[in-house]
Amino acid sequence: MPVNLTAPAPETLRPVKGVTLGFTQAHIRKPNRKDLLVISLSEGSRVSGVFTLNRFCAAPVTVCKQHLALGTGIRALLINTGCANAGTGEQGLRDAEASCVALAQALQIAPSQVLPFSTGVILETLPMDRLLHGIPDAVANLQEDHWLPAAEAIMTTDIVAKGSSRQLHIAGKTVTITGISKGSGMIHPNMATMLGYIATDAAISQEALDHIIQYAVNQSFNCITVDGDTSTNDSLILIATGQAGHAEIQLGSAEFNLLRDALTAVAIELAQAIVRDGEGATKFMTIQVEAGQSTEECRQVAYAIAHSPLIKTAFFASDPNLGRILAAIGYAGIDDLDVDQLQLYLGDVLVAEKGGRAASYVEAAGAAVMQASDILVRVVLNRGSAEATVWTCDFSYDYVKINADYRS
Repeated sequence: MPVNLTAPAPETLRPVKGVTLGFTQAHIRKPNRKDLLVISLSEGSRVSGVFTLNRFCAAPVTVCKQHLALGTGIRALLINTGCANAGTGEQGLRDAEASCVALAQALQIAPSQVLPFSTGVILETLPMDRLLHGIPDAVANLQEDHWLPAAEAIMTTDIVAKGSSRQLHIAGKTVTITGISKGSGMIHPNMATMLGYIATDAAISQEALDHIIQYAVNQSFNCITVDGDTSTNDSLILIATGQAGHAEIQLGSAEFNLLRDALTAVAIELAQAIVRDGEGATKFMTIQVEAGQSTEECRQVAYAIAHSPLIKTAFFASDPNLGRILAAIGYAGIDDLDVDQLQLYLGDVLVAEKGGRAASYVEAAGAAVMQASDILVRVVLNRGSAEATVWTCDFSYDYVKINADYRS
C-alpha cells in the first residue's frame, strides 16, 4: 500500500475558474476503468510545459511541443492511459495529431490549440477507434468539480489518485491552485514516468509562467526517483486562466514570488505523492545532502544513495546495513571528496564520521529508525554551503511482481 498516502477527498480539490474536466471509459486497454480525460480551458488561458529528456520521447510529447511553439493559445488537453503511443514512429505522430483534430472538432477550436498526452505500454499503437469514440462522452461530461475523477482517469499502476489544492490572496482576490499527477514506477528526474497538470486562475504573463514552471519542477518532480528509469512520456503542464480578477502578475514582482511559492508547494506535494505510491513501496525516504560545494554535487550524492538497489532493499528489510550508504557516497563521482570530513545521519542518529563508524553509534539505534515508514537520511559533506534534497522509496517484492505483470 502507499506510504502514508490516501486519495484526496473530492471537496478538497477546489475548482479553478476557467477549467472544466470530463472523463470517460474508452476501454483503451482495460474495461471498466476511467482512461480518457479532456481538460477544457477558457479563452485567453496561458499554458507552459516541461517534458521528458528521453531521446525516445513519445509522439504526443513531440506534438505538444509543436503546438505550444505555435503560440495560438491552448484551449484543451486530451489524456489517455493504457497506451503510451511511444516507439510508434510516424503512425504514432499521425494518431496524436488525429486525436487533436477530433477533440478540436468537438470543442470547435483549432487542432493546434489541443495538447495530447498518453501513458501506458510503450511500443504499441493507440487504439484510435476506441479513443475517438470516447471523446464525445468525455466532452459531454465536462464539469469544473471533476478534479478527483480526472486524477483517477490518468492512473496506470498507481494505487492512489493524486491531487492537491491551495488558495492564496493576491491584490485582494482569492486565487486558487489545483493540480493532479500520476506516477508510480519508471520514476527518475527529467522528469519521471509522470503526467502532471496544475492549474490556477491567477492572471500572469507568459514569461512569468515559464519561469515558475522551471523553478517548480526543479524543486519537485526533478527531485524524485523510484527506480532510476526516465520514461518516454513525462510531461508537466502549468495553466493560468487569468480568471481571478486581479492585475496581471509580472516576473520578479512580490505577487510573482507569492504565486511561485504556492505553485511550487502544490508541485512538491504531487511529486512526493508519486514516490509514496511507488510500485510496491513500504518506506518513504528523504535523502538530504548538506554543506556541499554546489547543488549539483549534493544531488550527485543524493541520487547515488536513492538509486542503489542494495540500499533500497535494505530499507525494505529495515536492516541498518548502512555501509551501503557510505559506498554509494564514495562512488557518487566527487573525485576530491574527503571522506574523513563528512557525517552520515539516519534520522537524528549519527552513524559515521571521521571516515568510519561513529563512536557513539549502536546498531539498535539505527534499527529503531529503520522501523519507521518515513525515514530521513542526512549526509553532511562539510565542504561548502550548498544543499539538495531527493525523495525516494524502498524496493519490495511487490515492485518485481508489479513490473513482471505490467502488460497482463
